[in-house]
Amino acid sequence: MSAPVLLVIAHGSRDPRHAATVHALVRRVRALRPDVRVETGFLDFNVPSVPGVLESLATEGVRDVVALPLLLTRAFHAKADIPAVLADAPARLRVRQAEVLGPSPLLLTALERRLYEAGLSPAGKSSTGVVLASAGSTDPEAIAVIAAIAREWRHTGWRAVRPAFASASLPRTEQAVRELRELGCARVAVAPYVLAPGRLPDRIARGAAGADVLADVLGPAPEVARLLVERYEAARTPVRMALGA
Repeated sequence: MSAPVLLVIAHGSRDPRHAATVHALVRRVRALRPDVRVETGFLDFNVPSVPGVLESLATEGVRDVVALPLLLTRAFHAKADIPAVLADAPARLRVRQAEVLGPSPLLLTALERRLYEAGLSPAGKSSTGVVLASAGSTDPEAIAVIAAIAREWRHTGWRAVRPAFASASLPRTEQAVRELRELGCARVAVAPYVLAPGRLPDRIARGAAGADVLADVLGPAPEVARLLVERYEAARTPVRMALGA
């Protein structure tokens, strides 16, 4: 029996870097799981759309789909618009929504990878303050998750970790950078807790002007690809059980 199709659902953006990054991540997932068919759908701005992909899969005779939101927190998209889109899937499809990617230890490893790739030395970790810079949300649950991740990450050896947000919430990246300077951190680094480039990540980058190091977005980091596979496997298990596999 074939494995359920993995449908990676991305938000989409007018910025072409966004879709290019999503496709690079999906290629890495395909390399990890060549036995699984992996498709990509976008909620807005880019094609193919999620409804279009679902209709195409149903037309081909696909029966089982695991829809994986390419999101780091459970905010509006994960709670409202993605479930609404999936509810309108063709009736002949069995679609299961996987959990969002965060929080996960793999994401912390990916964040550190990006910081070291940007020139930060692991040897200076104990004297370095890090800004965990998120896109931001009006959802209190999502904001609380970012704050909890910052606290957890601090305990891995950083001098300090402060959350920051590009929109909707405070503090902004530049405020968190100043706070870490005032705390006496020898170096200040900004780690964007975002998956792909776009308007809000660019705002994070502008706010990092006073920092010593600005990491790249998470993008197709190996840890992120592994996490997608983990979320897929966790979501497909009930599908296998329901089918008697």
